[in-house]
Amino acid sequence: MPPAWITATAVLAGLLAAEYQFHVKPLLLNIGAIGRVIENVGNSDCERIPGLTACEELVLHAPTGLLYAVCSTPAGRSHWIPSLDLFSGEDNNHDDVIAFYDPSTSSVTRLDIQGFDSPRGLSTHGFDVVPSSSNPKELFIYAINHREPLHGHAKDVGADSVVEIFKTTLGGKTATHVKTVEDPTIVTPNDVAGSPDGKSFFVTNDHGKKVGHLSRTLELVAGTKKASVAYCHVDTGCKFALSHVRGCNGLAMAPNGTFYLANSKGAEVRVLERHADNSLSITDTIRTDRLIDNVSVDEDGAVWAAGLVDALSFVAAAADPSKITPSSGLRITRNTGESAYFGDKYKVEKAFEDDGNKIPGVTSVVHDSRRGVLYLSGLVTPYVLKCKI
Repeated sequence: MPPAWITATAVLAGLLAAEYQFHVKPLLLNIGAIGRVIENVGNSDCERIPGLTACEELVLHAPTGLLYAVCSTPAGRSHWIPSLDLFSGEDNNHDDVIAFYDPSTSSVTRLDIQGFDSPRGLSTHGFDVVPSSSNPKELFIYAINHREPLHGHAKDVGADSVVEIFKTTLGGKTATHVKTVEDPTIVTPNDVAGSPDGKSFFVTNDHGKKVGHLSRTLELVAGTKKASVAYCHVDTGCKFALSHVRGCNGLAMAPNGTFYLANSKGAEVRVLERHADNSLSITDTIRTDRLIDNVSVDEDGAVWAAGLVDALSFVAAAADPSKITPSSGLRITRNTGESAYFGDKYKVEKAFEDDGNKIPGVTSVVHDSRRGVLYLSGLVTPYVLKCKI
C-alpha cells in the first residue's frame, strides 16, 4: 500500500486536472481564445451593406425581408458602451439611429423619429421590432436607450438606461415615440423582447450593478450570478421575471412562445418558459463552445447565435475599432440524429466564422430562410455583411 502522502498527492493531482479540464481550460478558450483554431467558414459569398454602421443588433421582418437595425458610429460606440464599462461620453452625441435595409432595392432608410425630444438623445443597444396584433402593417419598436445620468458622472453612477417604445409602419420612413419606460428593475439593460400590444416587454440585465470593475470581473471569471430578466407593462409597472442568473445578454422569442436567452459570460443558450404571471424559468440549457451575444430565431425555428470567438480581443476592438477581432455565427436546431437518443437534444453548428478580415466583432446574426441570406453586424463594425448560405 503506498504511503499516505502519495495517495493524497495523486488525489490532489486528479482534482487539479479536473478543475483545469472543466473550468480553467474553457475559461482560457472563451476569454482569450487560447487553444482555439479559428476557421473561415461560410464567408466566401458575402457583400457589404454600406450605410449601416455600428449596428449592435438586427431584426428581420421575414415576410418582406426588411432588415431593421439600431446603429451608431464606431467612434461613438467606443466611448460609450455601458455594458463594457466605457463611460467617457467623449465624441458621442447620443444621436443613434434606427434604420432598415430593403433587399429588393438595396437601399437603407434611416427612420425620422418624431415626438422624441429627450435632451439626452438616443444611445441604442439591443432592440426588437414586433408587428402589431391589431394591424400587421404597424410595427412596434422597443429600443434600449443608455442615457447619460442626470446627476454624477457615468463612471461613478453608471448610465441612466431605459426602454423606449416607438411605432412605425412597415417600410415607413418615420417612427413616432410612444413611451419611455424607466424602472429600478431596468438596471443594466442589454436586450429586449417586445409584445404585439405595444405595451409590454421582457428586458435582460447583463450585470447586477451599473458600475463596478471588481463585481463585473467576478461575474466573468468566477461565474457569480448577478444578472436578471425583468418584465414590464406600461400600465402595471415592472418586476423581475428571472433573477440570479449569469451573463444575460441576447433574448429572442420563438413563434411558439419559447424564449432563448444568451449567456455572454458562459458558453450556453438557455431555453426559457413563460408562466401566467409573466415570470420565466429555465427549462433547458444548450451548451456551446464559445460565449454568446445576441440570438435570433428564423422562420424554420432554428436559433442563430452570435458567438464571441475571442472575448479579450472583442473588448479591445470595442474600445479601439481599428483593432481586428474574429467573428462567428452558430446555428442551433433540434437534433434528429442518432445521438438524440443519448441525450443530445440540440445540434450546434458553426455556420459562419471569420478571422475578422471580412467582418470583425459580430454581435448579431439573423437568417432569412426564405431568401437564403445571412446578415451579420457588430457593435463597432463599420457595415453589415450579407452572405448567401
